[in-house]
Amino acid sequence: IPAASTLEVAGVNDKIQLAQVEAGLRRRRADELMLAGATLADPARIDIRGDVQVGRDVFIDVNCVLIGKVHLAAGVKVGPNCVIADSRIGDGTEIFANCVLDHAVVAQDCRVGPFARLRPGTVMHREVHIGNFVEVKNSEIGAGSKANHLTYLGDSHVGKDVNVGAG
Repeated sequence: IPAASTLEVAGVNDKIQLAQVEAGLRRRRADELMLAGATLADPARIDIRGDVQVGRDVFIDVNCVLIGKVHLAAGVKVGPNCVIADSRIGDGTEIFANCVLDHAVVAQDCRVGPFARLRPGTVMHREVHIGNFVEVKNSEIGAGSKANHLTYLGDSHVGKDVNVGAG
């Protein structure tokens, strides 16, 4: 059976060749995302390190790293320099620049960041806003609630339509 591409049979004898093969694999994975419905700001500047599924009209900006099982539903927008690991993001949600999401579940029409961190156990219901420099760990955030800036929410349950002040 002939190889589908030269990438599959390329030899790796030094760090330069390893980098070339990895670049080819990154390009192939980026192409797969675009064929599945994602728009990538620059296909050369995304790193896909797992099983990533995308819905229609997903936009991913530059320098994003997607690790493990990541699901980005229809209309999700991911800003530059974000790291998303083992997370599910709902329809129409926007992840602003420089955010880290790790084992998080984010419902539809949410806004995260910029500079937000969602740690394991974070569950956000619809239309939640987690703003700049907010960290959430092992917490459930009710529909319509907000933590706009400079806040830590840990091991908590925040109800519906709550506005959490800074600090």
